[in-house]
Amino acid sequence: MRRTGGQEEGQRPDDYREQADEQAQFSSLLEDTAEDLYEHAPCGYLSTLLDGRIAKVNATLLDWLGYRRDDLVGAKHFSDLLTVGGRLYHETHFAPLLQMQGEIGGIALELKTADGSRLPVMVTSTVKTGSDGQPLLIRTTVFDARERRAYETELLRARNEADQERDRLKLLNTTLQKTLLPPVLANVPGLDVSAHYHIASNDEVGGDFYDLFPLAAGTWGMFLGDVCGKGAAAAAVTSLARYTLRAAAVYDPDPAAVLANLNTVLNHEYNGADPRFCTVLFGLLAPDHDLGGFRVTLASGGHPPALLMRADGSADFLPTPGGQLIGALPDAHIATTTVLLAPGDTLLLHTDGLTEAHTAAGGGEDRYGDDALLDFGRHLAPTTASDTIGAVRDLLDTFGTGVDDDTAVLAVHVPRPTSEEQP
Repeated sequence: MRRTGGQEEGQRPDDYREQADEQAQFSSLLEDTAEDLYEHAPCGYLSTLLDGRIAKVNATLLDWLGYRRDDLVGAKHFSDLLTVGGRLYHETHFAPLLQMQGEIGGIALELKTADGSRLPVMVTSTVKTGSDGQPLLIRTTVFDARERRAYETELLRARNEADQERDRLKLLNTTLQKTLLPPVLANVPGLDVSAHYHIASNDEVGGDFYDLFPLAAGTWGMFLGDVCGKGAAAAAVTSLARYTLRAAAVYDPDPAAVLANLNTVLNHEYNGADPRFCTVLFGLLAPDHDLGGFRVTLASGGHPPALLMRADGSADFLPTPGGQLIGALPDAHIATTTVLLAPGDTLLLHTDGLTEAHTAAGGGEDRYGDDALLDFGRHLAPTTASDTIGAVRDLLDTFGTGVDDDTAVLAVHVPRPTSEEQP
């Protein structure tokens, strides 16, 4: 395209004039004086003598504070604009640091306005020095922090509300957890019993459960189990399992029949897209008048085996191999075993939160495991129910945050006759 008389060929005169006007307007924007840029900057500027007396202030800061220039320049010190707390901070921290370092930045302060209100600001100050390196004056930049303060206030309010909601949730979870456990264990004549529930987190309801209750004359039922998952859904299954076990035991106390009944209920209720299941040990206790002590029949639905600690100091697991998860299959296999608890013997039932606890600090891969629990039992035997639970509680405490799953433990002990007790 050729140019003709300073314009391109084919370009209309009106177009050329519009371009010239735009260039002129743009050039005028760049012709702001340094003084105008200083006075009307989007932040406040303040210059003070070394003693803090105000020597110069820009219009932006004057507008924010509502002062006239004569009210401040030569009449007030920078500290006069600060609140009582800000003045104290300025004298003890701000000014000494500025003197030592020559600059200080990002300090949150509040300035007093002419009408007595407070203006939250962020302040940065630097010391201007002469050619000989001697300080001459202090230059301070002031940023309006009202929006930031409002944001921080709103953030704090939201955090407080979240903390309150979390506290309410913890209280609700704790209350709900208590409803899923027996308030006290049944008193069984001739038997010492003790239990403990270790909560891994207050934020969610766990799925462990246990109970000990009377059945027909001279017999008692006990169970301990662990529902998969946590939270409200697990709590619902826990409640259903606990009351189903008690009701089924009244109807037919045979341990295998009790677990089969629970398996049918869970499999029927939770066979959809969100299946729910649990592991359970159910035991039937009855005194053995011929041999002394108690005869215990245990049925296992995929649960870790109970630990038997004998009066002679030995200990071993009661094997119940082949027991399958309760609720996962329509016809789960139930494994059973029978043992005589002689005087001085103790039986410990536990959930896998104990054996799967992390032993290394920081939640490493090392788990406590069955072998360690067996060694624990051999070291502890012979023992009582209360001593066993006390030792387990101490053990869990040593793991700290390594216990990442709730743990339930239930111990039953046949006391020795008083004449056989060692002093």
